[in-house]
Amino acid sequence: MTVLPDDGLTLASEFPDATHEQWQRLVEGVLRKSGKDVSGAAAEEALATALDDGLVASPLYTARDTAPDAGYPGFAPFLRGGRPVGGWDVRQRHGRPEADRTNEAVLADLENGVTSLWLTVGDAGLPVTGLARALDGVYLDLAPVVLDAGPDTAAAAGELLRLYEERGVPREEARGNLGADPLGASARTGEPVDTEAAVDLARRTRDRYPALRALTVDALPYHEAGASAGQELGASIATGVAYLRALTAAGLATGDALRQLEFRYAATADQFLTIAKLRAARRLWARVAEVSGAAGDAGAAQRQHAVTSPVMMTRRDPYVNMLRTTIACLGAGVGGADAVTVLPFDHELGLPDAFARRIARNTSSILLEESHLGRVADPAGGSWYVERLTGELAHAAWAFFQELERAGGQGEALRSGLVGERIAATWAERKRGLARRREPVTGVSEFPFLAEKPVEREPAPGVPRPAVPRPGGGLPRVRRDEDFEALRARSDAHLAATGARPRVFLAALGPASAHTARVAFASNLFQAGGVEPVHDPVTVDAATAADAFARSGASVACLCSGDALYEEQAEEVAEALRSAGARQVFLAGRPGEYAGVDAYVFTGCDAVGVLSSVLDRMGVAP
Repeated sequence: MTVLPDDGLTLASEFPDATHEQWQRLVEGVLRKSGKDVSGAAAEEALATALDDGLVASPLYTARDTAPDAGYPGFAPFLRGGRPVGGWDVRQRHGRPEADRTNEAVLADLENGVTSLWLTVGDAGLPVTGLARALDGVYLDLAPVVLDAGPDTAAAAGELLRLYEERGVPREEARGNLGADPLGASARTGEPVDTEAAVDLARRTRDRYPALRALTVDALPYHEAGASAGQELGASIATGVAYLRALTAAGLATGDALRQLEFRYAATADQFLTIAKLRAARRLWARVAEVSGAAGDAGAAQRQHAVTSPVMMTRRDPYVNMLRTTIACLGAGVGGADAVTVLPFDHELGLPDAFARRIARNTSSILLEESHLGRVADPAGGSWYVERLTGELAHAAWAFFQELERAGGQGEALRSGLVGERIAATWAERKRGLARRREPVTGVSEFPFLAEKPVEREPAPGVPRPAVPRPGGGLPRVRRDEDFEALRARSDAHLAATGARPRVFLAALGPASAHTARVAFASNLFQAGGVEPVHDPVTVDAATAADAFARSGASVACLCSGDALYEEQAEEVAEALRSAGARQVFLAGRPGEYAGVDAYVFTGCDAVGVLSSVLDRMGVAP
């Protein structure tokens, strides 16, 4: 029996510890009730969840799941954080093209909890000539500015440095990032990589602005193309290494070169994966610094900017995005990000309004000031699951980094198409899971609300990246909701043209206890494609189904009930529906052999394929 210290908490301390084998036997019993006759390790494996990058989440983690020594926050390998304390910089993004309105929004943010600014400059945002007006009234020695200017980086950086001089900002107080990222720009656009301007900026900042960084290693282009967490990390490390080579070749010491870089990662609603990803990223970069001869340098601690994932944001039911970004922000903060940007919930709809920006900045404020996440450094440290996941993810990312290095480095891997091919394969597999609703998207593929009023915003400037890759045109931009969004758009167009949505009649057989579960399933499924379910009357049989279908205004029908009633009534009711003009008859349940039934809908079926064919059958234009 384990002897516990006398801490006054004696409840259950006199009982022997439960063993892993005892737990497995309990699992075996539960699985047998569900029809799976497995035992021992096989029972545990049956409850495991497959993740991207070949990783597996086990149902139970114990002290046997050891990991390498994580060290301490603020010390190599920086797995537990690049700083000895918790908390993060609240960084708000601004991409409005009007300088006056940007200035108004910037000042409102800084007065209400934001601590640094991320400005999109150039064709996709604020003109370079408007930078001075946008920053009017901003104390540049207190509020760090991060630029994201793409091809206009040199001009935008020059303008910001001019403002520092003009407004008398002490050079040692100028902080932020000039945003040079030639490899990231190439990943987005397909344009050739030119590091000369970035290297020149790094020289200037090293010599004159010791607290300012010149380069950003932006992993968002890979995340937005559908990369897994391991691929996102591997591509970022390969990019960072490429920049280190360019900077040191230009005469910068390794430590100085390290201090010129800031890494940008996506934070998703998968909180544990986000925590593990940021921790793994610091461990990987510390390893790069070590082999580069700068293990003891303060610059070896990776500077991280986490951004809530654009891929997870939805256009339908966008208010749910507030929940997603809250969880993502929590994961980023717990994972040790130095700065966190919460994208407004209406990010995918255009330019955010004041309410959306307020909610975004208050997300961080609540987590920091009311939930006190910043009081403890690395609060997830020591969790067997998090430590194990961090280590496994680091190894997967390192393997992808090595593949990119063998291909000639990140620049060559982008030019050859290797990066795009690997990411495309990952996204194709994930799309299959999304189509089958194995990865549910709340408000879109699960629990959609057809009667919602659309949220309209001013269009954002710039030309959006394509949803599919173009030869030499950079990586695509994907979204989890894209296939279901296309279906809903077809339904919207049909509504606008005819005054009604396409409908499906739910032919429920027997009492509510027999059909309620499958009625709910079918209703949820068809609404995900913009098809309005009609469940009136509550129950039908062979004698009443035809008349009910005729009154429904639907052109297809779906039988909903339990398996026993299907055996008794399905074929007769299906025939009645067909006689009433049903173009297609579905059955909610596992595929069987019922005459008159055209197709089956069930958990794990290809929902996108089914809904697309339904809309085609109804004559709803693509």
